[in-house]
Amino acid sequence: MKAVQITQWCARFITEQVQPGDICIDATMGNGNDTILLSSLCKETGHVYAFDIQEQALAHTRQKLLDADVPQNYTLLLESHTNMDHYVQSESVSCIVFNLGYLPGGDHTKATHASSSIEALTKSLSLLKKGGLISLCIYSGGDSGFEERDAVLSWLKNLDSHKYLVIRSDYYNRPNNPPIPVLIIRQ
Repeated sequence: MKAVQITQWCARFITEQVQPGDICIDATMGNGNDTILLSSLCKETGHVYAFDIQEQALAHTRQKLLDADVPQNYTLLLESHTNMDHYVQSESVSCIVFNLGYLPGGDHTKATHASSSIEALTKSLSLLKKGGLISLCIYSGGDSGFEERDAVLSWLKNLDSHKYLVIRSDYYNRPNNPPIPVLIIRQ
C-alpha cells in the first residue's frame, strides 16, 4: 500500500474538517505534504504548527511550502510533538495529523516510538475543540513500529467512548503490514 493512497484517504476527512481560520497541527512534519494541505485549507486567517525532530524534514518542508505558494500561516518547529501543548491553547485546534513511523527516505533509526507518540496523542486530545479531528496513520513493519503499533492501538481502544469516536480502517487484503489509518473525533 503506497503512502500516497493512505494520504488521499485521510485527506478526504481532513479537507472536510478544516475551515479558513482554523488552527491545525502537523505533529509529524516528515516531507511536508500534510503541512501544505493544512496550510492551504485554513487559509491566511488560520495557522499550522508543524513538528519534527529532524532538520532534514524541516528543511524539506520549508522548501516545499515555498514551492507550493501556500499562505505563510505556518510555524515549523524542530522539536518533539510531545511539546505541542506549549504552542496552542486547550480546546482550540480543529485538526491534528500524525504519521507514525520514520521519515520516508530518511534515517530509519530516527522513528517515532510508543511512549512519545502516546504522550503526544494524549496531549492532542485536550487541544482539540469539540468536533475536532485527529488523523493518525500507523506505519509498522520490518524495521519499525510493531511495538508502537500495538501500544497505540491498545491506547485507542481504551479512549472514553462518550468523549471520542475512534474509527480504524484496515487494508485487509494487503500484504506486508500495511499502514493502519485511524480517525479520532472529539464529541
